[in-house]
Amino acid sequence: MMGFRRFIADLHLHSRYSRATSKDMEPETLARWAEMKGINVLGTGDFTHPTYLAELKAKLKMGSNGLLCLSEGTSSTYFLLTAEVSNVFTAGGRVRKVHTLILAPDFETVERINSRLGVMGKLASDGRPTLGFPVRDLVKMVLDLSEDCLLIPAHAWTPWFSVFGAHSGFDSLEECFGPEADQICALETGLSSDPEMNWRLSSLDRLTLLSNSDAHSPNRIGREANVFGGEPSYRGILEAIRQKGKGGLLFTIEFYPEEGKYHYDGHRACGVVFTPQESRENLYLCPVCKKRLTIGVLHRVDALADRPEGFVPANAVPSVHLVPLEEIVAAALEQGVDTAAVQREYQRLISHGGSEFEILLDLSPGDLAAFCPPRILEGILRVREGKLSVVPGHDGVYGKIDIFGAREGETAETEGAETHSPGQQICLFS
Repeated sequence: MMGFRRFIADLHLHSRYSRATSKDMEPETLARWAEMKGINVLGTGDFTHPTYLAELKAKLKMGSNGLLCLSEGTSSTYFLLTAEVSNVFTAGGRVRKVHTLILAPDFETVERINSRLGVMGKLASDGRPTLGFPVRDLVKMVLDLSEDCLLIPAHAWTPWFSVFGAHSGFDSLEECFGPEADQICALETGLSSDPEMNWRLSSLDRLTLLSNSDAHSPNRIGREANVFGGEPSYRGILEAIRQKGKGGLLFTIEFYPEEGKYHYDGHRACGVVFTPQESRENLYLCPVCKKRLTIGVLHRVDALADRPEGFVPANAVPSVHLVPLEEIVAAALEQGVDTAAVQREYQRLISHGGSEFEILLDLSPGDLAAFCPPRILEGILRVREGKLSVVPGHDGVYGKIDIFGAREGETAETEGAETHSPGQQICLFS
């Protein structure tokens, strides 16, 4: 593959050996979906699982660029060895639960990592193993085995399993990682936050903010992703992440954070959805059952931020917020995402447009009009312009996007919906 001006990478996903994942989360199917999406580099996910690792070795071969590709066939998709690890431990008198994404350069390094981790936990029990020692020790152990690895706090704001999580996390990287904090050079913002929210913390200015799908099924890959300049390679990705602001990471592709399932506070069982202010007014208790609310990402960012909303650091990498093409088609056809009609139309659009990201990011309105029905075209353009409304997600419930209800001059009909403008997004469209 030559002649790249940019490439798109989704570095965090799971195999079928993780809980609650599709049986289709395996290399051949992932490669096929990556081509439809327009993703050039995919994380393998779950290299700590012995059965999946054997499958990866059998199906993938190393290329000269330090990335893997399918051993058979003509797929243009590259793979990078990745895994997510869950550390559950006690610190400061509290139980902490922190998930970490690991990037590794080759199978030999992965074998050494797994050999060490296998002594400390049951790697075969789940694609995302749970380990009972402090996450700072994980950082030191992995980097002692290979300086060419990266460790990235995963979905950094999720309430229950993240470095800054309201219910089991820490207030700073230094508190979490101690002497290893300087080894953390990147942060995964997660679906319920975006770079703009993270810019409110001056302590994160030195970090590269990454966005990945954390997909559990093939059609969910690329719902968040990273766009790098130049040719794909392991070394290039490594250096682009390590050297923030040097131009290697061009922009990130984002979910609307309100659509994430932990954006607002709330209590799913009682149907309670609160803004941070409403939670404070109710003393953090559900007004229905009087149990403690699940405190969401927006609330947690507010608590730790030392800057106002809208602040943009000097070296900020820009972002673009999108809605997956399947969701746009479903909204236009007024049918479910998984219905046959939506899937047929999605495949037809891809056959004409080249890939999902070409359709969502690159093709002009005139080019799109040649093969997109008017209502789908309107949906794509409305998403590009941020002309939509979102009912925020809460306590494990995804938010709801309304693309066509928030037309110019109209008021969103759904209670609690927020209208959007493009904000700090970059302009990519002609």
